[in-house]
Amino acid sequence: MVFELEDENGDVVALEFLGLVLHNDRRYGFFFEVNDDEPAMSSGEVVVLEVTSVDEDDQPEELELVVDEAIAEEAYQVFKEAAKDLYDFE
Repeated sequence: MVFELEDENGDVVALEFLGLVLHNDRRYGFFFEVNDDEPAMSSGEVVVLEVTSVDEDDQPEELELVVDEAIAEEAYQVFKEAAKDLYDFE
């Protein structure tokens, strides 16, 4: 599933949704930026976004880039374990 999100500069970015995990009482979404050179279902750098707001159905409404590399890596390790049967992380 590909979402188009607006970044902090107002530019629209297409991101393929890979999954969501709950870690330390926070929700983290994992995405892969897609474009003409790197279409959906390809591989590349994973973008880690924290869910900062949810709607009335408890679904993610707002996301922010995780800038703390240690937190992003910790959340990514949790995601890799949870999704090990879905993706090849090598």
